[in-house]
Amino acid sequence: VCSIICRYFHRTTNMNMKQSGFGVLLGRARQIKEELKQGERKPYTEVIDVSSGDLHSAGLKPLSFVRQVLAACLYPELMSSNRLPVDVKQRARRLLGACSGESVGSYTAASGIPDIVHKLSEFITRRDGGVLSHPQNIYISPGSQWSITNLLKLLVNNSASPRTGVLIPVPCHATTIMSLMQVGAAIVPYYLNEEQGWKLQVEELHRALESAKGICNPVALYVINPGNPSGHVQSRESIQEVIQFVSEQRLFLLADEVYQEYIYGEKEFFSYKRVLGEMGPPLSDTVELASFYSASKGFLGECGLRGGYVELVNLDPAVMKHVYTLFSKDSCAPVLAQIALDLMVDPPQPGDPSHPLYNMVGSANLRPAFLTQETQHIKTTLLPGFSCHPVEGGAFVFPRLHLPPKAIQKAKKAGMQPDMFYCSRLLEEGGVLTKPGSEYGQKEGTYHIRFCILPTVDIMEELLKRLTSFHMQFMKDFS
Repeated sequence: VCSIICRYFHRTTNMNMKQSGFGVLLGRARQIKEELKQGERKPYTEVIDVSSGDLHSAGLKPLSFVRQVLAACLYPELMSSNRLPVDVKQRARRLLGACSGESVGSYTAASGIPDIVHKLSEFITRRDGGVLSHPQNIYISPGSQWSITNLLKLLVNNSASPRTGVLIPVPCHATTIMSLMQVGAAIVPYYLNEEQGWKLQVEELHRALESAKGICNPVALYVINPGNPSGHVQSRESIQEVIQFVSEQRLFLLADEVYQEYIYGEKEFFSYKRVLGEMGPPLSDTVELASFYSASKGFLGECGLRGGYVELVNLDPAVMKHVYTLFSKDSCAPVLAQIALDLMVDPPQPGDPSHPLYNMVGSANLRPAFLTQETQHIKTTLLPGFSCHPVEGGAFVFPRLHLPPKAIQKAKKAGMQPDMFYCSRLLEEGGVLTKPGSEYGQKEGTYHIRFCILPTVDIMEELLKRLTSFHMQFMKDFS
């Protein structure tokens, strides 16, 4: 049964919190794949799944340097072979030397292998233009979402009256919404401005905070930069405004920055930690911030290894003791995931044997085929009933569907959200698995779909061909 605040969120964002329609869609996709294996004839020979950010599943190849080091750490005898580059062997020896018993099968410190935590700290300092990062403020975790959920447990008092509230963007990826529900938080939605490229406006934050009066007690603001699913990237000025807002309202700032490597066009990524540090005292000494990054969502794409980290800024030492307790309850993050983080933040350098291949493949992974080959094809082909803002960053595009009234009526008769109805038809008739915007929240009367833009050129060309053909027929059928 949904809580009062979840019903409130459902009403204001048109989101079904009780049951994920996408779960039904995913099950049907598996059935279709099996039907194709059994020889059933369809207009397509395979299902294109662009519903998630699983890069390897989408066809991107793992980076050789990463897999070679992981293999050598798992089976050190490989280092006696001449088949591994010298820098791979050197890295594997260093990392094994940092492991207890020189084995990846050993436990590590709760915050992670100290040498790797220091590497993360050095990376953050470089990324942030010299704004210092301190190793004691970094915790490695089994994926960034694990860190987010644990910090929410720290922030949310599920027995308080009024309830503890957290401001989250609309649209927002569903995993965080589920985490908030899990810990008993009241969800306070603020809307990104779609007409202005999904811009985060501080005026909307004030409106959302005002709307929470009498419903809950907001303690934190959650931001996603680059946006998921929106694909927007915040400017330095926008981040400064948000920091000023959380300072004035005494809110804890949760910055989800897992797609920070994926920045396109003229945009530039600024971390919240950097902007906060450069704003100087008193803000840089008082605003409480948690910043998240991941080897799963970064360009390594190692989703299955489950490795991420959180950096905590300006937390009281007494609170940090509770953080240590929370992060200690599961012993430690997977050691291979910790190693992947080390490889992500300290890649091969010019002159290293592995650098040429790593640089070539890594750079290609950061230039999505959707952008480089098709020049945002969907936006420029003038599909009727389809509009899409330029993607500034991240792994996804979130186009808006302007559906005919007949299609909306048909969906409602079937007991489905209109964009879920669209996605269902796209899967059945076009063999393309996407996610409906109703999974992420959207303004009443608007409809969207989300799909990943990171697959290979061949996959994206076929995807856009199928999507265009399906959409034109769909609009004709319901005109």
